[in-house]
Amino acid sequence: MNKNLEIIRTEIIRILNENGKIRGTELAKRVIKKVGNEKMVYREISALVEAGEIEKKIHSRSHIEYELINLSESVNNQLKNVHKEIDIIFDEITNFNIISKEEKFSFYERLRSVIHIIHIVQSTDGVMKLLSYYPAFKKDKMFSQINRKINDCWQAIMNTIAHQPEDNFLNEILANLRILQFDSKNVN
Repeated sequence: MNKNLEIIRTEIIRILNENGKIRGTELAKRVIKKVGNEKMVYREISALVEAGEIEKKIHSRSHIEYELINLSESVNNQLKNVHKEIDIIFDEITNFNIISKEEKFSFYERLRSVIHIIHIVQSTDGVMKLLSYYPAFKKDKMFSQINRKINDCWQAIMNTIAHQPEDNFLNEILANLRILQFDSKNVN
């Protein structure tokens, strides 16, 4: 990124932090006064809107306002959605034994279902590991709740596997999970 563009971007965010909502013309005028030309400033404002860092509110053609998006609120909403999803998965796992007995699932149907559930929990667990590198997510109180729920899911999965009538159920799951195997041809 061009050093001038970085300075312009920083100045836009600084002004929005100080003022909250501000009219587009006022924002541009103040940024141009400090650094940059008009074209570059408006281009960076548009880039920040597209990136989701600032919000653009159009009241009329001549009255456009910009403001920083409330990051903590956005983070919390995203984590609430993940929490709802993991709650549904946990309920599905805990009800698995009852449903599989009522509907008389075969060995292979139970095997496929458990492997499917494992993949869903792995995927959610992976997303949470990625989000742990972002301080805004890690600081949110929902973050630790979701991680605890994921651990509960793993515990419930192991409990489900342990209570299957077949002795080789765990071995079949391990044999059917896709584990990448690297051979010497794939290594650069």
